[in-house]
Amino acid sequence: MAEVSVVLEGRGLVESPRWHDGRLWFADWTAGEILNLAADGALTVAARAAAPPLSFDFDPEGRVLVVASGATHLMRQAPDGTLQPFAAFGEAGGWNEIVVDGRGNTYVNGPKLLLIRPDGTVEAQAEDLGFPNGMAVSAEGRTLVCAESWARRLTGFDIADDGRLSGRRVWADLGDSAPDGLCFDEAGAVWYASVPGQHCRRVREGGEVLDEVKLDRGAFACMLGGPDRRTLYITAAQWFGMDRMGEMGGTGQVLAAQVDVAGAGWP
Repeated sequence: MAEVSVVLEGRGLVESPRWHDGRLWFADWTAGEILNLAADGALTVAARAAAPPLSFDFDPEGRVLVVASGATHLMRQAPDGTLQPFAAFGEAGGWNEIVVDGRGNTYVNGPKLLLIRPDGTVEAQAEDLGFPNGMAVSAEGRTLVCAESWARRLTGFDIADDGRLSGRRVWADLGDSAPDGLCFDEAGAVWYASVPGQHCRRVREGGEVLDEVKLDRGAFACMLGGPDRRTLYITAAQWFGMDRMGEMGGTGQVLAAQVDVAGAGWP
């Protein structure tokens, strides 16, 4: 089991870590901010979002794409830093996680799992997911894995050339562990975070546990980053429930653990 170090502390409910352009990015729901952390420790607020929960990713041009729970549209950051509507979800409420693949296709989950093409057109791909949470796309761009927190499993889909999803299946049964944010590594295994489990686990397809990092608070998401993508960054905080988010202020941490297998795929 890898040793864990504290990279940053004193934040609120921190989520959605991303490794992009040589920096670690993450969202602080309590503050309604998207931030990035440079190698020298400099912390920058890159965007502000008034309505968390939120998660984000980057389009092929490096623009920030943001999804908020109660939103009607996927938002895209304009050159002036403001978030502007980009693609209509078709209904409001319950939108949760986002991942952008290597072709520029965006996947957003919530009441449905949506495919949003680079031109902004939207097409539903799946529904009836057990509280869909983190998503990741494999290195070859052919598999999307979605965490179903309430169902305690990772669900896999095949990705066609046009971005459409098919072949829905249980990628990994996690027993009593409820998954949240996740990422792929070069071996095709997945690291996933668990809030009630207070851990991050590495599993292969089928559910075998290969490694584990234990924490003293909820693990909301994880991301393999750093120059060689062998640093497992974890966003963690004390969890008191959505109606008590204000009480999480100061409990949020960004943690790091060194692992043997580098990250791959998206995010």
